[in-house]
Amino acid sequence: MTIKLYLDDDSRPFWEGAKDQKLMIQQCEECQKFIFYPRILCPHCFSEHVKWVEASGHGRIHSYTVVHKAMPPFKDQTPYVVGIIELNEGVRMMSRIVGERDQISIDKPVTVVYEKIDDEVTLPYFQLSET
Repeated sequence: MTIKLYLDDDSRPFWEGAKDQKLMIQQCEECQKFIFYPRILCPHCFSEHVKWVEASGHGRIHSYTVVHKAMPPFKDQTPYVVGIIELNEGVRMMSRIVGERDQISIDKPVTVVYEKIDDEVTLPYFQLSET
């Protein structure tokens, strides 16, 4: 499978972190709040002083759905679960949730895992965890 990423300076640290198995998010240096998706301004206080930090990789399932029809790179993997994960840092991100579908439910704890797609792309997924 090949996925083409269009890296820009705003998201490059996220994708480079994923290749190194690090979940990178932003944090505002003024108000200290965490930010995801990548932006040049803090959406809370509008400061331009945002930095990249490594997230804990732990969170809870906020919502999820089962995908039965997917885009070409993923069509042979259906059905699979995609969810909104609320990280312990307070931000939410969309990602695939891997594991036994019948065990997945809202508010269950998850931990990040990484799926190397090819030499250029590694995707952060989440799996059920104990904490």
